[in-house]
Amino acid sequence: MSSIVLQTDNLSKNFGEVTAVQSVNLRVRQGEVFGFLGPNGAGKTTTIGMVLGLVHPTEGSITLFGQPVSPGQNRGLQQVGSLIGAPALVPYLTARDNLQLVARLHTEVANGRIDEVLALVGLTHAAERKVRGFSTGMKQRLGLGTALLHRPALIILDEPTNGLDPAGMREVRTLIRQLTEDGITVFLSSHLLHEVEQVCDRIAVIRQGKIVAQGAVEELLSQSGQSIKLKVKNPVKAGELLAQLPDATKIVTNGAYVQVSGIESETAVAHLTQNGIIPSEVQTQKSDLESLFLELTK
Repeated sequence: MSSIVLQTDNLSKNFGEVTAVQSVNLRVRQGEVFGFLGPNGAGKTTTIGMVLGLVHPTEGSITLFGQPVSPGQNRGLQQVGSLIGAPALVPYLTARDNLQLVARLHTEVANGRIDEVLALVGLTHAAERKVRGFSTGMKQRLGLGTALLHRPALIILDEPTNGLDPAGMREVRTLIRQLTEDGITVFLSSHLLHEVEQVCDRIAVIRQGKIVAQGAVEELLSQSGQSIKLKVKNPVKAGELLAQLPDATKIVTNGAYVQVSGIESETAVAHLTQNGIIPSEVQTQKSDLESLFLELTK
């Protein structure tokens, strides 16, 4: 089993009487893409802030690469790169100058690394352009470049595809996968569930400060089951008949269709046919990450 890169134990944060994060336990493994999902205000940013040592926990502990993270201990953070929110760039400097400025903060950045990073984030052609003329997507890619300069073993990204067009989103997905192939672990916070489903190995879902699900994407989706969509002449009557089956759940009628979860398509069709309703169309629909997310976060 891969070693644990990031671990939190009973991590909690109170702001006065408001509990923003409560008893969060995360396990992020080396070389994986770990998705961190939750609605606005769920506690994602506060959790990330505590991991990066920017917010002091009320309770609990954080460990990075086996090193505890606290106000007086931050050795583990030396192996971490991050892009949180909009990147902090100097608008009147060029892309190369911005990277050189950040490189001064890291004594281990080798000569030639800036050119490597510019190529990695697709900005070689704009290296000598001033950042104030960049699009939002270009600024986001340059910000990602600043996070990669010192070759971190873990990179924490908060909405990295913000402002990118579909082609740019695909480039970032490809880049994230390339990073993991190089042994870099990626912690990805995003609200774009389709993007997360395509790129993440495991996810954690946070709701009102508490983790409500954590595990491999495929495993969580399989646990949420699948639904059957049937086209019938009398969907209301069909829904009533399906409700008679003991395992049937989440029965919804929509136009000429009735949708049901918890049972096999053969069982549904047989029961309806025996009661005089013959479906003209049957579709089996697997749960996607969006459906799972909405179910978990209500």
